[in-house]
Amino acid sequence: MMNKNQIYVIYGNTPKTMIKEILTKARIEEEIDKSALIGIKPNLVVAKPSTSGATTTPDLVAGVIEYLQSKGYQNIIILEGSWVGDRTFRAFSVCGYEQLSKLYNVPLVDLQRDKYTEYDAGGVRINVCNKAMEVDYLINMPVLKGHCQTSMTCALKNMKGCIPDSEKRKFHTMGLHKPIAYLNRVVKSNLIIVDGLMGDLTFEEGGTPVQMNRVFVGKDPVLIDAYAAELMGFNLNEIPYIQMAERIGVGSADVSKAEIIELNKDCDVRKITRSHKVERLSKYIEEKDACSACYGSLIHALERLDERGLLARLRGKICIGQGYKGQQGEGIGIGVCTKGFSKGIPGCPPKAKDIVEFIEKNI
Repeated sequence: MMNKNQIYVIYGNTPKTMIKEILTKARIEEEIDKSALIGIKPNLVVAKPSTSGATTTPDLVAGVIEYLQSKGYQNIIILEGSWVGDRTFRAFSVCGYEQLSKLYNVPLVDLQRDKYTEYDAGGVRINVCNKAMEVDYLINMPVLKGHCQTSMTCALKNMKGCIPDSEKRKFHTMGLHKPIAYLNRVVKSNLIIVDGLMGDLTFEEGGTPVQMNRVFVGKDPVLIDAYAAELMGFNLNEIPYIQMAERIGVGSADVSKAEIIELNKDCDVRKITRSHKVERLSKYIEEKDACSACYGSLIHALERLDERGLLARLRGKICIGQGYKGQQGEGIGIGVCTKGFSKGIPGCPPKAKDIVEFIEKNI
């Protein structure tokens, strides 16, 4: 059974198979009573398919349901409340969750239509939907993606779908970071499964998808978000709610003490059709058969450098990909395949944060 200090990581593009492999390793059934009400909370912020980079891949959720049902669990629900500008029932339909519900006989709970109760989250009063609090075991399934106001969104912010629309509006008047941190003192994730297959580069509603080809699983939402921030090239001080959540006892943000367990390595070189923004960033890259996870990390790193006004200082292109194995080079190489380059960063794949720090020192 996994502990709160562990994060399991798996790479690939077969989400149902991937999540079953992780759950088999994690043995979550050892901590769930057979009579427990299990709630699966995806990210369906808008009515857009997961290929947009905005929402949780339905096949990933299907894999979780199949695993749980194979272990004898039948009391499972999927619950979500989309953002105030969209309707959850539309997202359930467009994102493929109505089909999931019918196929596996798992009810869909629209939290926008649910009643709510006020809770004291240690000095911050927050209204939370009743059904979210009735769940015995909550599986939080966010998407690894950017956000226009908080820079990124992952495990901690995904709980915002468990509050009524009126409370979501109030969160924005409070600056988002503090209420997000305190919400997680009330709504507690028992397991976090992060959909890092196809997240968005900068925007929570999708439109600039980046193929990252990974799923990672843990039990501490603060640790998961701290790890996610590094994958996307952020420093912790750029995401205030992570450290706020750590200070109030939600979890630990110290990734250096985490046990990262990688179950495989990515070898998929297939790329999605690039958005205009990703295409612009790719002009700084010389790619030869790069794996999707490694290429995705580099795209996130280049976006962070662009935000800091440093991208224009690059001289020459950054090399990445399996096609560089065994070759020598004078420029910057990314990943273990370019270890023969004079300036290279190791990793398979490296984190975007490490790429950003390396490039900053070498331009």
